[in-house]
Amino acid sequence: MMDRRQFLQGIGAFAATAGISSSVMAASADQPRFLLVFLRGGYDASHLLVPVSSSFYYESRPNIAIPRPSERPESALPLSADWGLHPALRDTMLPLFQQGELSFIPFAGTDDLTRSHFETQDSIELGQALNGKRDFHSGFLNRLAAVIQPQQPMQCMAFTDQLPLIFQGDARVANLALKNPAKMQIDQRQSQIIRDMYQKSRLQDAVTEGFNVRADVMRELQEEMNSANRNAISTKGFALEAQRIARLMREKYALGFIDVGGWDTHVDQGSSKGTLANKFEELGKGLQTFREEMGGQWKNTTVVVISEFGRTFRENGKRGTDHGHGSVYWVLGGSVKGGKIAGDQQQLTASTLFQNRDYPVLNEYRAVLGGMFARMYGLSDSQLAQVFGGVRPRDLHLI
Repeated sequence: MMDRRQFLQGIGAFAATAGISSSVMAASADQPRFLLVFLRGGYDASHLLVPVSSSFYYESRPNIAIPRPSERPESALPLSADWGLHPALRDTMLPLFQQGELSFIPFAGTDDLTRSHFETQDSIELGQALNGKRDFHSGFLNRLAAVIQPQQPMQCMAFTDQLPLIFQGDARVANLALKNPAKMQIDQRQSQIIRDMYQKSRLQDAVTEGFNVRADVMRELQEEMNSANRNAISTKGFALEAQRIARLMREKYALGFIDVGGWDTHVDQGSSKGTLANKFEELGKGLQTFREEMGGQWKNTTVVVISEFGRTFRENGKRGTDHGHGSVYWVLGGSVKGGKIAGDQQQLTASTLFQNRDYPVLNEYRAVLGGMFARMYGLSDSQLAQVFGGVRPRDLHLI
């Protein structure tokens, strides 16, 4: 029997889908797909994209630095004269980089200086000017959807328990957690209770349409879960969730969001092996799975991986790193002009660190994403201003 909390969660998940019109049930085949992956916790970007030409990096991290490129399996994978990739991504992300389907943007992030997980996450998801009044009912992906909608109907989905801040706003957005869809099942009796609640109200039609959308999604998930008994990918980690997301975005949704937690590594984050290396490996497998499952739609797809901030350039006394500032963004997809380290960069020395501790932000995220959105959707300056007000877009020529 479903307990009260599960029942309320089910209603919440259902309520989000109730706002989606059944008259537009799927994204068109040639419509661009965009997925934003948010790594919550502030991941250590210097562990991912290793500044192998910086002797200061190796001085600053005597215990956790990734070795310079060599024949040894624990060494960084060479990407350029200045940068290497964490070896945990040898089999997943390195081939994409070499094939021109993946690029990295170092020194990326927000100008928010709080170094607070929650405040910086909110700041990024809102995408609003830091010196103005915040509107917590207006996330930047919702504004993007609202701008695009008049030109081409867009199905949007947050693959999360709750509708995230980034998708709050006037545009209709569904949310659905895929980690354990069984917890959100609503039987016929409970469905009838919900229908009765909204009978003869202005939401009656939306409720019926929401049930129809939800039934379609759950049917697809159940089919995938049934097939998992025969040569199926493991249910552990991000990889299976990525497979489910890809199946839905391939057929229905053009704009998606997923967050992945656990990136706050103050203690014993490891080096080529260890806690953070394992997370990179799982994330890489998930993204690789997403690419494979998108099939022919991969050519229309762009995935951007971000985090609220990077971490301190120097390791701390517990062989970890603390909250930082600038980060490294990943940009991958079949439409990406990859195989390069993009954006403004600088040498990493003691004198160039931000506040003597962090990566500086040289590539402001709203400007960078605005440039991508202009390329993907053909948005005008006035349309981009509705998404990211007060920011001039920067085209890094990645799309």
